[in-house]
Amino acid sequence: MEIRIGIANVAREVVLESELSNAEVNELVAKAIADGSVLSLKDPKGREVLIPSAGIAYVEVGPEEVRRVGFAQ
Repeated sequence: MEIRIGIANVAREVVLESELSNAEVNELVAKAIADGSVLSLKDPKGREVLIPSAGIAYVEVGPEEVRRVGFAQ
C-alpha cells in the first residue's frame, strides 16, 4: 500500500510503499503524534523513514491492495 506524508512548510510529500495494514499505520501515526516522538516506517526493501511528529501535516494511507494472479479484465 502507498503512504503519503505531508510535512509542514515543505512543498513535497514523503511517499513510500509499506506492507503494514491500514490499522497498523494509523496506530503508529497516532502513537507518534500523542507521544511527540518520531514516526518510523519501513518499506519492503528495508529502507526506514523517520519523521518528527511535530512536522507531520497529514498522512494519507492508500487502500490495501490484494495481489491479483492471472489475467484480469
